Amino acid sequence: MMRSMYSAVSGLKTHQTRMDVIGNNIANVNTVAFKSSSVTFSDILYQTTSNASGANATTGTGGVNAKQIGLGTTAAATKVSITSAGASETTGNPFDIRLTDKNSTNFFIVNNGSENVFTRSGSFYVDGSGNLCMSSTGYTVMGWQVDETTGEIRKDTVSALRIMQEKNLTSAQEATTQATIAGVLDENDTDVKNDAGRVMNLNFYDNLGYQYTAKFAIKSTGTDGKYTVELTSVLDSNNQNITAKLTKQQMSQLFGNYQADATLGQYGLAKGCTYDATTRQYEKDGKKYQVSADSTVFQEVGKPTNTVSITEIFSGITTTMANDIKDTTSKTNVEFDTATGHATVKGEKTSYDLVFDTSTGKFVSIGGDTPSTMLNMSVLSSGLLNNNGNFQNISVDFSQCLNYEHGGKSTIGADAGATDGTTGKGRKLGAMTGIFIDTSGRIYGTYDNGNTELLGQIAVAQFSNASGLEKVGESCYRTTLNSGEFDGIGVEISADGSSMTTGELEMSNVDLSSEFTSMITTQRGFQANSRVITTSDTLLEELVNLKR
Repeated sequence: MMRSMYSAVSGLKTHQTRMDVIGNNIANVNTVAFKSSSVTFSDILYQTTSNASGANATTGTGGVNAKQIGLGTTAAATKVSITSAGASETTGNPFDIRLTDKNSTNFFIVNNGSENVFTRSGSFYVDGSGNLCMSSTGYTVMGWQVDETTGEIRKDTVSALRIMQEKNLTSAQEATTQATIAGVLDENDTDVKNDAGRVMNLNFYDNLGYQYTAKFAIKSTGTDGKYTVELTSVLDSNNQNITAKLTKQQMSQLFGNYQADATLGQYGLAKGCTYDATTRQYEKDGKKYQVSADSTVFQEVGKPTNTVSITEIFSGITTTMANDIKDTTSKTNVEFDTATGHATVKGEKTSYDLVFDTSTGKFVSIGGDTPSTMLNMSVLSSGLLNNNGNFQNISVDFSQCLNYEHGGKSTIGADAGATDGTTGKGRKLGAMTGIFIDTSGRIYGTYDNGNTELLGQIAVAQFSNASGLEKVGESCYRTTLNSGEFDGIGVEISADGSSMTTGELEMSNVDLSSEFTSMITTQRGFQANSRVITTSDTLLEELVNLKR
């Protein structure tokens, strides 16, 4: 009689255990990366009242089975559905990461200060020391560091990912080493025809990340398919011309071929002006003029105090050129054709010839036979300028230039960097503006100078028997003899096609409908065992009464 009571008591205890597990599952229905558990029952100890016997050939009787009475049940195992992924929840937080498994169950590796533990909860943040940590516990996220020599991930023993340390807050500056001149050059462009030429600005950086602007002027030579390219000035970030004190000959060390007595331009009469070859006088607005001694002012005949500038007599001569002609220290001078009255300006020139194929409009050469030439900025560091030793030479590629009719509008311009858009571009010192994590767990920093730098990589752990891990709370697990040990290195999540998704979290895998069903069956089992106890007690009471 007592056996039934003991069995029922064991049933009560086991069903209570199951209810405890169900209650814990339901309580964690919204816990990030929580893995539900289930209880497996097992019967226990049997009392044998009669052993089994075999068949008796002599008597002709058959064998008899053993007589056994069970003594109840126990909780055989608590199984964790650790390989079953929970639903995805979008958070938009770049430090929230969901693990998507392909063939293996992956775990983040986190350190609690004394040991590495493992979790599927990817809710992270960056703490005050710059470490990537679990939001709920502050445990540091472990991964691989960047090799400072190669710039690649070094996959050795995992360590704390300090992604915002001092050296990562800035991105190193880089000097410009390449430049590209590209676009259409139209010979009918008025800028190309005038004295100043079409000006192109090339913004570049020195070794310290300071920005400068090199100004180039492209001018027509009057010959089809042939132009001149000249470096006119180099401006610093304060718009000061650092080459202002350099002579034309010194400028040629930077860019261009120097000519001491080059033709700077040939100019015809301005509209409304005429020339009398007999008297060698010019007429404008009904008044006759002759050239003065400085060649830039024309005096009215008979009234020498009435004057006009050379810029009003000739079409295309600018005030700047007129001032150069007037300057006695300048090597610029003007010659007047006595037959036509036309003016030829000569002086120093530092330029390269830019040549195009007249039949195709394609680039032929710049300063000779090469498709590119050098902006020799380093000479400023070696003597021409004593206040700056930080310039790099810049290879300037002209091969992308074209010489076409384009409605009189040229599109030619200068950009730092090679034709690929990135190589040799140069950068200022960059400040970190953000962090992002890709699908393989690689962590990158973005900077306001356009750089993107690798900061580290989140490693994951895989186990031969993930279900053998032991829960330690906070959605974390530790290894056991049955799960397999962690090797201290980890694996790359993409090795088997698994991945990480940022801005999402893995939620609990608890199925409420299943839990409520289990709760009902557990309640019924508990009630039934309770009824066994009360019934056994009644029977026992009757038995005691019989003895009386």
